[in-house]
Amino acid sequence: MKTFDAIIIGAGQAGPALAARLTKAGQTVAFVERKLFGGTCVNTGCTPTKAMVASAYAAHVARRSGDYGVSIDTAIEVDMKVVNARRDGIVAKSRDGVEKSLRDNPKVAVFKGTARFESATTVRVGDEVLEAKQIFLNVGGRADVPNLPGIHNVPFLTNTSLLALNVLPKHLVVVGGSYIGIEFGQMYRRFGSEVTIIEKGPRLVGHEDEDVSACVQSILEAEGIEIRTSAECIDLKPDGTGVVVGTNCTDGEPDIKGSHVLLAVGRVPNTDDLGLDLAGVKTDDRGYIVVDDQLRTNVPGIYALGDCNRRGAFTHTAYNDFEIVAANLLDNDPRRVSDRILCYAMYLDPPLARIGMTEADVRATGRPALIGTRAMTRVGRAVEKGESLGFMKVLVDAESKMILGASLLGVGCDEAIHCLLDVMYAKAPYTTISRAVHIHPTVAELIPTLLQSLQPLE
Repeated sequence: MKTFDAIIIGAGQAGPALAARLTKAGQTVAFVERKLFGGTCVNTGCTPTKAMVASAYAAHVARRSGDYGVSIDTAIEVDMKVVNARRDGIVAKSRDGVEKSLRDNPKVAVFKGTARFESATTVRVGDEVLEAKQIFLNVGGRADVPNLPGIHNVPFLTNTSLLALNVLPKHLVVVGGSYIGIEFGQMYRRFGSEVTIIEKGPRLVGHEDEDVSACVQSILEAEGIEIRTSAECIDLKPDGTGVVVGTNCTDGEPDIKGSHVLLAVGRVPNTDDLGLDLAGVKTDDRGYIVVDDQLRTNVPGIYALGDCNRRGAFTHTAYNDFEIVAANLLDNDPRRVSDRILCYAMYLDPPLARIGMTEADVRATGRPALIGTRAMTRVGRAVEKGESLGFMKVLVDAESKMILGASLLGVGCDEAIHCLLDVMYAKAPYTTISRAVHIHPTVAELIPTLLQSLQPLE
C-alpha cells in the first residue's frame, strides 16, 4: 500500500488544477487517469468540436463570399482528413500539456488505469493499492446510449466516435435537438452533408424560452437542415449500408433514411465502475454523486468535482468546483456552489449565450419584472459583418433593479454577455451598465441601449 495526503481520480478540468494547489501547499498527491489526460473538454468536447466549428465556419463564409464582393472561381470542397488533422493537433497539444504538468510535479505520482474503491480511504489501480485521507473524484461523464428499439441492430455514432470519422456522411441523422445535436448538425451541414435533426420534444432546446427555440430552428432551416420535432417514438433499423430512423412524428414522413446516425440525447456520469458502494458514497437515481454546497460527499474526506456531481455540466463549472474546494481547504475562504450564477453558451453559429433566469422562469415567480429585447439587425457590427441573425433579451427585477437573466443569440454574444454577468456578480443595479459608454462598433455596445428600453413584463 502506498500512502499519500490526497488521491485525485480523473484528469478533467478540476483535477490537475487541484493537484497543483495541493502540492504547492506541501501535500503529496496520487493522480489516477485511466485513459486521456484533459478530460471531456480537451479530448471529445470543447476543444475538438470548436476547432471543427471553426473549419465549418470557414466553409460557410467561403460559400457566401459573393455576398461580400469576393469571387471564388473553384467549388468549395471540404477535406475531412485535413479538418480532423488540424483538430487533432490542437487537442494533442492541450492533452500533452496537462499530462506533462502532472508528471513534472515531484509531489505527484501518476497512475494509469481504472481506479476502484476498496474502502473510504483506499483505492486500487491495477496491482497498486493507494491510501489517503482525502479523495477527490473528477471522473466526468460520457454520451448516454438509450435503449431505443433497434439500437443494437445498427451502427451508430456518439459525440466521441463521430470525431474518429474521416469521411463526410452523405446524410447525417441526429437524434437529439439540444447543444450537442445542434452543434454537430450545423457543423456537418456546412461541411456538405445532408442533415436531419430529430427531437422528441415539441421544439428544439426545450429548456430555453420559446422565442429562442424558434429563432434557433429558423437559423438551422435557413441552412437546409431538416427539423423533425414531436418524435414520440424513435426506433432504428438497418437499411443496406445506412440506417432508417423511425420517428412517429405528427408531420412528415414516418421514416428517415440516413447514411449515419448520431445519438445526442444526453450524458451519464462515469461512476458505475468506481466501487462507490464499497466507500459508502451516495449517488442519485442516475448515478451522479450527491454532494453538498461545498462539494463534499456524505463520506468525510471524499469530494466530487465536475460533471459527475450533477451540479454543473460545463468546463467552467468544473474549474469553479476546483476553486471552491481549494478555497475551503487551503485558503479559509468558505466558497459555495450556490454562489455561482448559471451561465453557458450553445455554439451554433451565431452562438446562444445564457445567464440567470429565462423569461419563463421569471414569469413563474410572479414577481414584477422588466424586459428588453432587440434584434441583432440593430447591431451595427453584426450588420457590417453580414451576420445579423438573432436577438438579445434581458430581464430585470422591477423593484430591486437587479438583472435576473438574459438570452443573447447572435454573433459575438458569447463574449458580450459577460457585461451583464459581471454586473450580476457585483450585485449592482442594471443602471450600472445602462449608463455605460461602450466602444463602437462592437456587439456589446447594444447592451446599454437594450437596458434603456426596458418595459414591464406583462
